[in-house]
Amino acid sequence: MARKLKVFCYSDGFHSWTVAAPSRAKALEAWGVRRDLFKDGSATEIDAGPDREAALAAPGELIERGLSVDIGKVERTKAPKAKPKPAPDAKAKARVEALEAELAALDEAQAQERAALEAEQEALDRRAAALAKRQARARDDVKAKLKAARAKLSR
Repeated sequence: MARKLKVFCYSDGFHSWTVAAPSRAKALEAWGVRRDLFKDGSATEIDAGPDREAALAAPGELIERGLSVDIGKVERTKAPKAKPKPAPDAKAKARVEALEAELAALDEAQAQERAALEAEQEALDRRAAALAKRQARARDDVKAKLKAARAKLSR
């Protein structure tokens, strides 16, 4: 069973286009646009009017009415064809692949540099810990000698 037709209207301010279609998507296709005109309120479903009757008489065909240009003129018109997306350019595709390979190599090199830096940091941390331990031992030795010297002095 065929779906019930709905009537949709779109206006750019100069012309109004009306089409009878089973869905919003089919109406957008008839108007030759990819953007959702219903989302921003540019297109609506209509329930009455002479354009609605004309659209129902010729389902799928556009009914064009002049608003600011050719005011009041009503005619059937063919839908403009939406331009197909251009095929990817082979040169651009090769460029993208080359840049992706360069990015992968850069990520690898940077990971190696980070690992080397972390190894250096660990070595520095070990040296700093050994230095702190050696200094603490030396300080404790001097403090012990100082305590012994003070003890001899107070006798």
